[in-house]
Amino acid sequence: MMKNTIKKVTEGHLQELLDQIKQKPLPRHVAIIMDGNGRWARSRNLPRVEGHRAGITSVREVVEGSAELGIDYLTLFAFSTENWKRPESEISVLMSLLKRYIDKELPTLIEKNINFSAIGRMENLHESVRKKLNQAKEKTAHCTGLHFIVALNYSGRAELVDAVKKILLSAKQIPVDIDSVTEGFLQQHLYTSSIPDPDLLIRTSGEYRISNFMLWQLAYSEIWITELFWPDFNKRCLYEAILVYQKRERRYGGLSEKI
Repeated sequence: MMKNTIKKVTEGHLQELLDQIKQKPLPRHVAIIMDGNGRWARSRNLPRVEGHRAGITSVREVVEGSAELGIDYLTLFAFSTENWKRPESEISVLMSLLKRYIDKELPTLIEKNINFSAIGRMENLHESVRKKLNQAKEKTAHCTGLHFIVALNYSGRAELVDAVKKILLSAKQIPVDIDSVTEGFLQQHLYTSSIPDPDLLIRTSGEYRISNFMLWQLAYSEIWITELFWPDFNKRCLYEAILVYQKRERRYGGLSEKI
């Protein structure tokens, strides 16, 4: 894990990082817990919602950077099932920002061949939010580049509960052989059934926890943590996280190749 401070970004520095990254295999799937918007705002004596607004720029940078690198999947943890505990006014701003982001960025997503989708309990979201999400999904369905996924009203535990419910419902129609219940069988019923597990998990704001995010999928993900708040996260930070990932040896419970 790595802690960073904000550095001035130059085109030359970015290109230098890009050149290093291209020398080794990329992570196929990068997942990010976007944290610290409120603390970013508080440190500047601003309302919490200003941190959420500022965080949109970081979303744009990371999506753009991932697409430019050729990463296949990017998942951003935008709103958890636990976030409903926050003030109604803050939730309203978050949902408005999401809808505004889709309206503004959808043409760019299509232009850059980026496929958009969302995972989570969509049925609990306001109809206007679901409409925007469906619109973005439908209009980018033909895109074959980066798969940009937003985890919205998402919980890792809720995902597992929903998977079990799907299995029980299907078992009413077709009996399930107990020996057929394997890890692969359960994975087929997750929100991410068609998505590879994250190779790299990034978390901002210096918190050392996964906060109920992708509990099943993160079993063997590499984790990179920065103390930067999300609104300060940019393309350079993404590149540095990937460089750290590329230096690690992934053994999946086995022995090092050096042994």
